[in-house]
Amino acid sequence: GPTRKMPLTASAMDFFQLFVPDNVLKNMVVQTNMYAKKYQERFGSDDAWIDVTLTEMKAFLGYMISTSIHHCESVLSIWSSGFYSNKSIALIMTQSRFEKILKYFHIVAFRSSQTTHGLYKIQPFLDSLQNGFDSAFRPSQAQVLHEPLIDEDPVFIATCTERELRKRKKRKFSLWVRQCSSTGFICQIYVHLKEGSGADGLDALKNKPQLHSMVAKSLCQNASGKNYIIFTGPSITSLNLFEEFEKQEIYCCGLLSTRKSDCTGLPPSMLNNPESPLSRGQYRIRMKGNMSLICWYNKGHFRFLTNAYSPVQQGVIIKRKSGEIPCPLAVEAFAAHLSYICKYDDKYSKYFISHKPNKTWQQVFWFAISIAINNAYILYKMSEAYQVTRYSRAQFGERLVKELLGLEDTSPSH
Repeated sequence: GPTRKMPLTASAMDFFQLFVPDNVLKNMVVQTNMYAKKYQERFGSDDAWIDVTLTEMKAFLGYMISTSIHHCESVLSIWSSGFYSNKSIALIMTQSRFEKILKYFHIVAFRSSQTTHGLYKIQPFLDSLQNGFDSAFRPSQAQVLHEPLIDEDPVFIATCTERELRKRKKRKFSLWVRQCSSTGFICQIYVHLKEGSGADGLDALKNKPQLHSMVAKSLCQNASGKNYIIFTGPSITSLNLFEEFEKQEIYCCGLLSTRKSDCTGLPPSMLNNPESPLSRGQYRIRMKGNMSLICWYNKGHFRFLTNAYSPVQQGVIIKRKSGEIPCPLAVEAFAAHLSYICKYDDKYSKYFISHKPNKTWQQVFWFAISIAINNAYILYKMSEAYQVTRYSRAQFGERLVKELLGLEDTSPSH
């Protein structure tokens, strides 16, 4: 849970600033102004530009965040006369001023001579965000590694052509998280860039389990020695990785797939389906030290690799139609934690900022801001302030937008 007690009067902005404090926003102001100056020295002066202020930067973020609640395809719809127009916030800043800030917006204005990393324009922000996540929240023992579902705008999906949809989904990076499976709080973000079609590219990432294990190690670099139990999907699950994690006192439970997983070192007899059919709930086990390989049958064979649960401990999977199906405890735990993450995705993925810039670092930035707001809401729900105001996720987002824009209306929206 939260590491600090927030006052009863804490606002949405107070929770958001646990992760994105004023000093980070002030740095955005400085870097944006530096970039604007350099840009104009190179391409000619821009008489319409005046240096951005901290108040304007907060308003700029507020406009972007408003797209996560109203899901307009373009943030500029706020100033239009159409369905997504929003006169109450459009008056704070003119559209032309907003577009100027958007044109020059930067977090790191210049590449240093030592920089080779493709995310250099956003890395300081990601590092600051990570520090905020680490200091504001202590996760539960059980956590899961996965790619969060980033919802596309449903109106756009329903109306676009297949070609537009393919083009829209072609991102140059993949975003992975380590997430507390009791609360949904995202403890760590890892961004893997598609820097060409080499061994480290995104295409290789989809096909090579060793690259997935590299992602898993990056996500768990701060987790050693804490006895965490990490749940993983088939692309990450592997004997070598789990044994490596065990040396760091990180324990694992993962779904295994003969097609997607690295099955090196696992007995072939357990990877092939048995000749005699099993009945629902039956399972086979093979062990080596603390590691167990479980093959469980329920309308198909499911394999699990774990060193976090004893394979002889019993559990049950409860189905609405067929009632209780017996299974090892590891299978029950895996199903419970993954179903929580599915619920999290259903609830929070629709609150990702809809603005879709062309630049990769900006796409990563808006995804990271969206995750920070979701985390802020989770902390808010666990605080005493929630007992006073009881905002929904949409209301919390609207409060944050109004506070960033400096609007004084403090009543919840319905």
